[in-house]
Amino acid sequence: MSDPSLAHRPTLEAVAARAGVSRATASRVVNGSDGVRAPLAERVRRAVDELGYVPNQAARTLVTRRNDAIAVVVAEPETRFFSDPFFAQQVRGISKELTAHDNQLVLLLTEGAADYERVGRYLAGGHVDGALLFSLHDDDTLPGLARRAGVPTVIGGRPGWSDADTLYVDCDNRGGAREAVRHLLDGGRRRIAHIAGPLDQTASVDRLEGFRDALPGTDPGMIIEGDFTPEGGARAMADLLDRCPDLDAVFAASDVMASGALRVLRTRGVRVPEDVAMVGFDDIVSVAEWTDPPLTTIRQDIEEMGRMMARLLLRRVSPGPGQQESPALSSIVTPTQLVVRASA
Repeated sequence: MSDPSLAHRPTLEAVAARAGVSRATASRVVNGSDGVRAPLAERVRRAVDELGYVPNQAARTLVTRRNDAIAVVVAEPETRFFSDPFFAQQVRGISKELTAHDNQLVLLLTEGAADYERVGRYLAGGHVDGALLFSLHDDDTLPGLARRAGVPTVIGGRPGWSDADTLYVDCDNRGGAREAVRHLLDGGRRRIAHIAGPLDQTASVDRLEGFRDALPGTDPGMIIEGDFTPEGGARAMADLLDRCPDLDAVFAASDVMASGALRVLRTRGVRVPEDVAMVGFDDIVSVAEWTDPPLTTIRQDIEEMGRMMARLLLRRVSPGPGQQESPALSSIVTPTQLVVRASA
């Protein structure tokens, strides 16, 4: 049975008649094409508003060869994605930018081999105009899947390879880590340990290298790999206290891990910052301002980086007026900033 509401939906022909233009002219305006004089375009837009016309997306795709949809593909399981505030901030930035350009966000998460196969089929099916990939691990197949599907991509975080076609948005992880450790050194700390992130991710490797820049020759026993979770930070802190009971400072590669580490220090009766100073990384306010004590950390503008990723991808998939190809684009590395609170 047909939906009676559909019978009364205004058509493009009705828009053209209301505006006093040809159907072809109305179509060009509705689909965002060039070549229509401003007064005519304004009449068409006014007719669209007056009639409440909504373009048929399938027909519009045939004309524009655009879906006005972008996939956000995260190489993490659902439990990690929905529990880590980092992802919420990044996706919020992406969503704001896509919404501003009338594009839809399609979220795809990957956990096992079947998920990768599903994502590969979806990207190859022509449902989206491009893909934003982030939280990649070493040897991740997502970039290859997108490339084989012919889908333009931008990567969140510096990938472990470099070529002319790869675009990414990242922060100065190495420089930020170096600043964190120097802050601890300037505060008189000398037995400084590091809780690293997963070392199959470039952000973790870069932060570890920044730590080593400031403290060359550090005893490997003062470095423990975590997993960007509170539980991982807690386990790493417990191990560090057992190995190095005389440590006087810790640089954790994320605020979330630092929060778990602070919990262990409190449980063990270690005072922060009197006995052990703590510095995190990210400046996720919902974490850093609510730890006990509030966390000194390295700020990266996570939401703005999400917007930058979306903006860069939209420029890649949507050439400007009169352009046959996308303008020359380059990857972006944003600065970081030390935010001093009570923990160090």
